[in-house]
Amino acid sequence: MQRVAVQPADQSARTERNAPRRAGRLRRGLVCAAAVPAVALFATACSSDSDSGAQGTGSGSGTGTVTSPSGDSTAASPTVQAAKYQKLPEPCAVLSKKTLTELVPKGVKSGKEGSSDDVATRNSCSWSSLDNNGVKGSQFRWLNISFLRFDSDANRGSGEKQAEAYYTSQLQDAQSVTGAKNTKSEPVTGAGDQATVVRYDLKKKEGAFKQQTVVARVANVVVTLDYNGAGLAGEKTPSADTLTKAAEKAAKEAVASVSTANGSGSAPSSPAATPSKSASQSPSASASPSKSSAKKS
Repeated sequence: MQRVAVQPADQSARTERNAPRRAGRLRRGLVCAAAVPAVALFATACSSDSDSGAQGTGSGSGTGTVTSPSGDSTAASPTVQAAKYQKLPEPCAVLSKKTLTELVPKGVKSGKEGSSDDVATRNSCSWSSLDNNGVKGSQFRWLNISFLRFDSDANRGSGEKQAEAYYTSQLQDAQSVTGAKNTKSEPVTGAGDQATVVRYDLKKKEGAFKQQTVVARVANVVVTLDYNGAGLAGEKTPSADTLTKAAEKAAKEAVASVSTANGSGSAPSSPAATPSKSASQSPSASASPSKSSAKKS
């Protein structure tokens, strides 16, 4: 006879009672398993939105801010102070008739403006005078004034800092002219924020020249004034002290004209600083005599 295993009644009852519990646990496990990807996706989406939002704030216009984890805000790009002066004066009108008569007595109306592709940034004017005394010779004078204005730039720095470097560069050029003798440098007061006069003797085929170069800086503008004189064909050489005094007077008028052109009255003045050793851009075409031109002379 075949035996049939019979499950005890109490065990069968326990099995039936535990079945709903196992089914419930199974359903909860499936629900939890399905919920994990949803939570992960939600977290990823939030993270993506947060990152893109921060990037957009920092790189949109270049002037926004980025919030750090600590909650502090930092500037997204550097800023520089705006340049003080936005205009330059008309170079041939910066000196009074009285001053021009003193410097170039026979050339008051000889002013010639230099060529420039942007007169608001760079301009110049030159005058020449020849006082012919016949068999006694003649007195020659030449005057040139140039202006160079610097705008503030995020990469190059403030206009004033750039002007300071160019001021130094101009001084170095004036102090190292080939063939110059008896070179002297002196500070000039009352001509902007920095000013120095460089004087020296220069022998040319026409005669012995006395050269004066005044380099001055007022805020973001550099003014370079070149003035020389010579006695030709037997005329005596002019006094270097007299020429230097006249050059300084003209430089002060030229510096003051920068402020006037910008509607701000007289230019600020302070004791001139001594030349520094830093250098910047090359001097303008109308600046102090170059070493090469001095050689040719």
